[in-house]
Amino acid sequence: MRGVHRRPDLEVGPGERVLAWAETDDGRVIGGTRDAFYAPERVPWEQVEAADWDRDTAVLRLSEVGAWGAERPEHLYDVAEPGRLVQLIRERVTASVVYQRHVPLDGRRGLRVIARRAPGVAGSLTWIYEYDEGVDPDDPVVRLAAARALTAARDEVGLD
Repeated sequence: MRGVHRRPDLEVGPGERVLAWAETDDGRVIGGTRDAFYAPERVPWEQVEAADWDRDTAVLRLSEVGAWGAERPEHLYDVAEPGRLVQLIRERVTASVVYQRHVPLDGRRGLRVIARRAPGVAGSLTWIYEYDEGVDPDDPVVRLAAARALTAARDEVGLD
């Protein structure tokens, strides 16, 4: 269990400061800064898809943004007491999302166009698609809808 005033033993990037942290059951320290999650590898917030902590199993699960057809990178940490870390992760991931729009293709199924930005970085957006279950991104109709949705999104955000 961490002490109230103990500084976490976690090496972070230059100019970064640990804002929340937790100790895993095996004694490793994981934490977050304004810019990234550390465990001790660095995962920028704009690359984190989601995270949750299961109270019953005491497991913190962090999944990264993936590529279609590839297994999404996922990290599991045994953490009895996450403190403010889960809250920080959710806040920082949410803050990285600049734009998100669902485009229906077949009833409720469709795709999402999402733009994410690294904290503190003006202008530079990363655009990604997320496809609902059963939507084939290689289908020419889906590809056309995705391209049109991206063009509309970029116009809406004010990008050429």
